[in-house]
Amino acid sequence: MPQKDTSEIKQKIINILKIRGPSLPVHIAKEINMSILFTSAFLSELIAERRIKTSNMKVGSSKLHFLEGQEPNLEKFAHHLNSKEKEAFELLKQKKFLEDEKQAPAIRVALRAIKDFAIPIDSDKIIWRYYLIPESEYKVKTIEPKLLPKIQEVNKEKELGIFDKTLEEKEKTPEIKKPKKSTRKSSSLTQKKNEKFFNKIKEHLSKRNIEILDIMGFSKNDLTLKVNANQREYLLIAYNKKRIKEEDIIKASKKASELGLRYIILSLGEPLKKLSNLIEAIKDFAGIEKIE
Repeated sequence: MPQKDTSEIKQKIINILKIRGPSLPVHIAKEINMSILFTSAFLSELIAERRIKTSNMKVGSSKLHFLEGQEPNLEKFAHHLNSKEKEAFELLKQKKFLEDEKQAPAIRVALRAIKDFAIPIDSDKIIWRYYLIPESEYKVKTIEPKLLPKIQEVNKEKELGIFDKTLEEKEKTPEIKKPKKSTRKSSSLTQKKNEKFFNKIKEHLSKRNIEILDIMGFSKNDLTLKVNANQREYLLIAYNKKRIKEEDIIKASKKASELGLRYIILSLGEPLKKLSNLIEAIKDFAGIEKIE
């Protein structure tokens, strides 16, 4: 295809996005009257040229494409998030800022998944801000309440006539504080490990066409999901370790029984041979009876 035609098609895509806002490849393909394959190729080039952006969120199996400055329009697609992600989205939108460590495990996982809407801010601990709220609002909230009691205290002492030279000297003398050990590095490392494990599970399920319906729990040791596989719901527990034990299977079985679901277990390695033999042995197991 001539270079001129290529440039014209790219410009046409950009013009479409200016009018439509965030759009799916299938809709763009229809507008430019080209196959989805060729349209995707042009979109990839525009992304590489940094002329357009893509969402982390998927609508169906495709990401949204949009121009810089159109991020606020992503809100109208939030209903495509799964139930727990929508819950995290609504909570963050309402509160504007959320301290990660104070949230329920499932919400903490969901916040990491909705990268279009939940942005971590620069802090010693993980703080999430709603993507349309400037980080400066959080700084104002945290600084002003700390200053107010001090100002009130000084004013009160002035009124009582006890704001003497000694106090003035104290105010002028800078307080030497011992440096605190930063927990930012360790918390950031933990966050990265959790995200890596979660993304690994998502990729594994995606390859097998297994849909995540809900995030039910998350810790550094395991991830609990409700999934849809072959039009049937299952409880899935993914263990963040290479070897699973009998108690891990029992734990999964009890949880699945409470929910009335069959269950799937994932781990980072093969089960121990004796455990594999046990699973094989009870595959057609009907029960044990006591001889009277």
